[in-house]
Amino acid sequence: MVNKLSVATEHYVHSTNAQQKLYKRTLLIILMSQIFGGAGLAAGITVGALLAKDMLGTESFAGLPATLFTLGSALSAFIVGQLSQRLGRRYGLSFGFIAGGIGAIGVIIAANINNIVLLFLALFVYGAGTSTNLQARYAGTDLANEKQRATATSIAMVATTFGAVAGPNLVTPMGEVAKALNMPALVGPFILAAVAYILAGLTLFVFLRPDPLLIAKAIAAEQYKQQSKIAETSTTTNSRVNRIGVFIGALVLVLSHVIMVAIMTMTPIHMQGHGNSLSAIGMVIGLHVAAMYLPSLGTGLLVDKVGRTFIVIASGFILAAAGLVAAFAPGDSLLWLTVALILLGLGWNFGLISGTAIIIDSTTIHSRAKTQGSVDVWVALGGSAGSLLSGIVVAYTSYAILGFIGMYLALLLVPVVVWTKYKSKSEFN
Repeated sequence: MVNKLSVATEHYVHSTNAQQKLYKRTLLIILMSQIFGGAGLAAGITVGALLAKDMLGTESFAGLPATLFTLGSALSAFIVGQLSQRLGRRYGLSFGFIAGGIGAIGVIIAANINNIVLLFLALFVYGAGTSTNLQARYAGTDLANEKQRATATSIAMVATTFGAVAGPNLVTPMGEVAKALNMPALVGPFILAAVAYILAGLTLFVFLRPDPLLIAKAIAAEQYKQQSKIAETSTTTNSRVNRIGVFIGALVLVLSHVIMVAIMTMTPIHMQGHGNSLSAIGMVIGLHVAAMYLPSLGTGLLVDKVGRTFIVIASGFILAAAGLVAAFAPGDSLLWLTVALILLGLGWNFGLISGTAIIIDSTTIHSRAKTQGSVDVWVALGGSAGSLLSGIVVAYTSYAILGFIGMYLALLLVPVVVWTKYKSKSEFN
């Protein structure tokens, strides 16, 4: 078995044509898994806060579900990153998705027996699916060249759109399914999440062979060998890691995620408080998620062509506009809240793809998955803080104040990135 694997690896290492075929095949598998994964993550976004509100009887802790599953996503991001670095993307990503599915099952059980403790624990585990859905975007870049990286990331993101947009719009139908099973209506989306996440994990475990990260490592090792620098591999790798680039990429990812999660988390509560129906809420969140993922292919091409920094600045201004529109939008205005959430999703999309490209540019294949996992830990922790604080801000001030805070945070991103661009000796376009 070892010899066969070695022969297969050698085939990819020495054939550029085989590498490109595997690159395209990997993107196809990621596309398939992300469709399921997108449907899974939509459940917590759409009804997680509403479920907690019903079970806790207060809005003050409405941000707690998002806090818990983002904390869970932080832990799982680290675990998935470590597993991927050691064993390959296949094991890391399939573990994360299946764990998310198990968490969704736990939420279903908790809601049926009205157990708050189990609900919180299950939401924590459910978060594994969220972080894995994000980390899957890296798998398509392992065999991509420098001019394909942002585009490869965006292709994975586009696939998420199909499931993520369908998910919120299935809130009402899945609620009917749940009621037919004598369960609370808000459990319905988590039934969808359980099935979707587990299917995503099984898709990757069964079909992501050979593993793109392991092949990329073998190719890199062969290149060092051909250059007769085997003994210097460790030193060379460390010296090529651009710490400033990793920091800036992480800052872009964390800040854009905090702003997006904070405003998005409280929008369903804000809308429900102004008499909007569950279907209307699902439609707005569905369009928001579409804006998060659907523009990805165009964003990836822009990042590769016009540069990382330009798109980061655009992200800051779009997120600021989203916060401003959210702050001034009447609570019963479906149109203006939809505009705010679409801008919020688009700004996040720009930040995610440009920040991801900066991190990939700043690392090597020998440390990339581990670094990506570590960065996503901070992204998840930032989202956790944003979701928790958003509930407190809205409870003690207003949704408008939350929008203004998001606007100010977004504008802070612009001078920091511009300053770093011109002060740093490193270049990431």
